[in-house]
Formats: sequence, C-alpha cells, structure tokens
Amino acid sequence: MTYVPKDRFFHKAKAEGFLARSAYKLDEIQKKYQVLRAGDFVLDLGAAPGSWSQVVAKIIGPQGHVVGLDLKPVDFKADNATFYQMDVFNFDEAILRGRNVQCLLSDMAPNTTGIRNVDQARSAELCRKILELSQKYLVNKGNLVMKLFEGPESEKLAKDLDRQFEQSKRLKPEAVRKGSFETYFIGLKKKA
Repeated sequence: MTYVPKDRFFHKAKAEGFLARSAYKLDEIQKKYQVLRAGDFVLDLGAAPGSWSQVVAKIIGPQGHVVGLDLKPVDFKADNATFYQMDVFNFDEAILRGRNVQCLLSDMAPNTTGIRNVDQARSAELCRKILELSQKYLVNKGNLVMKLFEGPESEKLAKDLDRQFEQSKRLKPEAVRKGSFETYFIGLKKKA
C-alpha cells in the first residue's frame, strides 16, 4: 500500500480550515455516537495541533469548555478552550479547576519506532492511562474516545472498557489512513 501524505482528507482539512485531517475522525465518531453535547466540559488528550479541539469547541458552544493537553504546543485558540503542555503520565488535576469531565477524548499516539509490537505496546500503555483517568475524572454517564494501535493487548483493553461503560464500540473512521492499524475505542455512558 502506497503512503499518500496529501490524500483527500488532507486537502479537505486545508480547504475547511482544520489544523489536521484527524478532525474528520472525531466528526465521524460524533455523527455515529453523539459523544459530545452542547455545554460539555471536555478533556482532550494529545490535543496538538488542535483539530479535535476545533471540532469540540464548535459542538459544545460557549457554555462548554475544552481543556487540552499535549507534549507539543497547540495551534488552536478559542474562548471556550484552554491548553497545557503536559505529559499525561504527570497529569495535574488542577487544570480541570474542580470541574467534572463529561467527555474524555484521546487521539494520543506514542512516538513511533516503526517496530510494530513496540508501538502497539506503547499505545496500549497510553490507553491504560486514559482508562485510569476516566475512572477518576469522568462523570457517571460520561463518554470516552481513545485511539489504539491494534495489537496483542486490544482484547484486554476492550474488556476493561466494557467493565467501565454501559456500551463499548470500536470504529476505524474513514479518515484513518489506509494500512494504518489505528482504531478508536468508544465508551458510552460510564457506569456508576
């Protein structure tokens, strides 16, 4: 499979003012599962360059707020968005300002090595951290979306997601590059 860096989603993102093609991944997830609602307080992990936060800010509106974090700076600015340069493994709950999270999003990926099983293991480690954060900060009936590089730990993570949420889904959005082993795990309605 030939890698095409500037495919139709790249061009569509440029034309529609999105910072990255990944905006269409979240857009498809939202259309299928309505993980975000107007007024939500949203935590966006792995937010750079800011395309998911662009989608979120529009959906949650002025009554909502998105807090994003990434190791890299985020290019997006909006009145209902705040960003921090932070490692998720050193998460500081002060950035939530005492608010409960209605939706936790993660488009995080590890720095890839090109060694598939290493990259998959690192991706699974990020997902375990996200599940830990969702257990602690996501409200009852809140929603979760996280990217995973499919691998040996996928089924265990799927079971962990099933335990935490009333419904769990997997989706490979159309905007995922051909040949990519990334998929999105979606947890709907966190259990009490």
